[in-house]
Amino acid sequence: MGSGVEVSPLAQNFERTADAAAHSRFVQRIRRRYAAELERLPAGPLTEPVLRHLIDGLQAAGRPLPAALRVARQLWLERLATEDCAQRLPVAAVTAAMTLLAEVTLDIAVQTARSELSERHGQLLGTDGQEVAFWVVGMGKLGARELNVSSDIDLIYIYEEEVESTGPVPLSSSDYFARVAKRLTALIGDVTEDGQVFRMDLALRPNGNSGPPACSLAALETYFYAQGREWERLAWLKSRVVAPRDPETLQRAQQLRQLVTPFVYRRYLDYSVFEGLRQIHRMIREEAQRRAAGRPERANDVKLSRGGIREIEFIVQLLQVVRGGQFPEIRTRSTVKALDRLAAAGLMNPVAAQALAADYALLRQVEHRIQYLDDQQTHCLPSDDADLRWIAETLGLVCKPEACELFERLCETRERVAAEFDALLHDGRSGPSGACKGCGSAPELTSEDFLARLPEPLQAGVRRFVEQPRVQALKDSARQRLAQLFQRAGQLVVEGGCEEQAAARFVDWVEPLLRREAYLAMLVERPAVLSRLLRLLGLARWPMRYLMQHPGVIDELADARLLHERFDAEAFKAELAERHDAWVRAGEADEEALLDALRRAHHAEVFRTLVRDVEGRITVEQVADDLSALADAVLQVAIDWCWARLAKAHQSRPQFAVIAYGKLGGKELGYGSDLDVVFLYDDPHEDAAEVYAAFVRKLVPWLTLQTRAGGLFDIDTALRPNGHSGLLVSSLRSFAAYQEGRGSNTAWTWEHQAITRARWCAGDAALQAPFEAVREGVMRAPREAAALKGEVHAMRDKMRQANPVRAGRFDLKHSAGGMLDVEFALQALQLLQSDAHPELIPNLGVIALLRRAEAAALLAPGLGQAASDAYRELRRAQHRLRLDEQPTHLDEAELGPLGAHRAAVHALWAAVFPPEPAA
Repeated sequence: MGSGVEVSPLAQNFERTADAAAHSRFVQRIRRRYAAELERLPAGPLTEPVLRHLIDGLQAAGRPLPAALRVARQLWLERLATEDCAQRLPVAAVTAAMTLLAEVTLDIAVQTARSELSERHGQLLGTDGQEVAFWVVGMGKLGARELNVSSDIDLIYIYEEEVESTGPVPLSSSDYFARVAKRLTALIGDVTEDGQVFRMDLALRPNGNSGPPACSLAALETYFYAQGREWERLAWLKSRVVAPRDPETLQRAQQLRQLVTPFVYRRYLDYSVFEGLRQIHRMIREEAQRRAAGRPERANDVKLSRGGIREIEFIVQLLQVVRGGQFPEIRTRSTVKALDRLAAAGLMNPVAAQALAADYALLRQVEHRIQYLDDQQTHCLPSDDADLRWIAETLGLVCKPEACELFERLCETRERVAAEFDALLHDGRSGPSGACKGCGSAPELTSEDFLARLPEPLQAGVRRFVEQPRVQALKDSARQRLAQLFQRAGQLVVEGGCEEQAAARFVDWVEPLLRREAYLAMLVERPAVLSRLLRLLGLARWPMRYLMQHPGVIDELADARLLHERFDAEAFKAELAERHDAWVRAGEADEEALLDALRRAHHAEVFRTLVRDVEGRITVEQVADDLSALADAVLQVAIDWCWARLAKAHQSRPQFAVIAYGKLGGKELGYGSDLDVVFLYDDPHEDAAEVYAAFVRKLVPWLTLQTRAGGLFDIDTALRPNGHSGLLVSSLRSFAAYQEGRGSNTAWTWEHQAITRARWCAGDAALQAPFEAVREGVMRAPREAAALKGEVHAMRDKMRQANPVRAGRFDLKHSAGGMLDVEFALQALQLLQSDAHPELIPNLGVIALLRRAEAAALLAPGLGQAASDAYRELRRAQHRLRLDEQPTHLDEAELGPLGAHRAAVHALWAAVFPPEPAA
């Protein structure tokens, strides 16, 4: 059925051809009064041509336009009720048909009103010589194309600019469109003997009922900037131009959308909207309770009561407003579509989103049945048993005095919705786990009573913190949020859920965020996130540094999947492709937005890996794998987006590749590592050299530029042919000639060492095999062993001199017996033995290749294993120290087990570079 309502066995036996709608008093009235007109609406889908033909036919039969519009509405609803109650229409089809009725009747009314005004007062011509555009903006369910069957329509009238009409009695734009608005009310909203087309509500316009009926674009922009409130952002989220429907006017409405979008969606995480929505919801619930006082039947309001339609809409709109600035793919007016998109973006549990979509469908179906009874704008279940039984039966449910499936289903639905709503929109005093008792009424941040109740060392840190002039100058809202956060942190320390050092680090972390109140609001709204944040700060120091640089990633701590998944490159690229398409659809795909989007996505994934790492969910090797795969994916996305914006691009995709060297090449990337890369192309186009040079000049800033969202990578291209004096990008042919020593310009031995760890990592996959062929050729080239070893040894000495280590200390990377010794020894073996032992050619990483060298008898039995174990343990030790921002050089007397590993590296070095015999 597509409605989200499960069909009971009764529904399967329900006689679909029976006239289920006949119970409706409203349907009965229509059939009695308009019996002669019912045949004017032909069988089949309810489409725009059918509706316009119906209205034209009623006018041709002698009815004036206002009457024709009203009668058409009655016939339209009779058909909808008949089909819907017979379970032949899903909810979406019903709401789409009602939305179409509103759009078409408003379109006809606008054309009529403007035509009448033009005859009397002339045209309104703008500065461009065209007629000034006038837009009827549908809000709420009309804007979302989710209009119910007895709904009012929330409208705002906007016009393009202030001018005067050209007629003998000229009018200003404001007066002109005030008269248009009045005429629209007469045509659509006035109640006549044929009823009305729709109840019209203009209260959402700027300044509400005290404002003019129509507003200019300039006045709307000023209002948004100076007076727009949080609840209005939620209202404008669903806004849409619904009339006139001609393509030219709709196209010109883009300038309206350009005002609305930045008002609704902020470019940062916007948790400050929570409190505004909380107040709105509190008022709605209080109003619903007042209406139900002494009228118990009004307690069963499927829209406004606890767990009703409005709470589902609030859940969706709140998440959209908070995250829609950074996630344009979740922007949609439709509640059901938004649930799907929120789940796809990882912003809502998919199971919860699916359940809410089904709950929404059921509640909307019940709402429609209620309204079919008497065509009243009500959402309360009727008290009459016959009406209740009819509603249940048209939904395929059984309702008897002793047991009513309708009530059971509604009770389950509303409890589930209310639980989801309360979990999201708790008030800080109750709700999600992690909220502290009494935190909802936090005391004054600087009061002695507040400070004295904080545990040490949190108390000492907060005392120093609040003495700062900029803390004392904060707004009351920010001071209260800080007090709540410190109070919760203190409670977690007392309860053992947070280490004292983590609480102290939390104070240091908060300080740089004083001007970014949105993040403080987020932590107040997400107490579970605060708890996980404090745990993370207690495990290592480096996460605090990363969070200071990129505070927006904190919200990732709310994702339950954080600790249980690994980085998925294909999913990451697909998600960014969808986000790119959403920016394009929104008309916001400028380079600034794309650069920020790429950086935020990268920061979020790095942080996810960091959390898994610090929590001990993944190994050091897995950290390096995931960070390297992430860098590959970011490079690929940057190539795709950057090439699409290159003025000199001569084809849809570049014949271009990024070759990774160093840590990225060996898939051993760490947090904050530079990317050692070489850029190649293989394109026969006559201007290829010029095109790809321009491309790389554009691409490198895409990867290195610091934007307001932060940075991506530091790029090192020194390994390109001829180093810093060479071209930024080379053809594959010239690269091969340089590496293979053809001609006078040839690579050095250290460059051949580097190529052992090189790999294709992004760009045109067709270049991967040719590059690998060049790499294999270099590695299999004949070499004189003594000369090669001498050059490698000399390079190692040079690097050691550049990174001196104090006597009595052991640097895990640079000292003799450290990681660089392992890497240089392996590279020498590869360059000398790959021709005879091609199993050393694949870029499998240091550990796997050392074991292969031992298996090939190039190392003594056990030596390759011992050296690979040593390399792993040295990396782990270095990694742990860096995470806690500790120096990576240790006292030689305190090496412990690392001493044995250093000895294994010495043995490897001696095996590959045996000392010369004494003279």
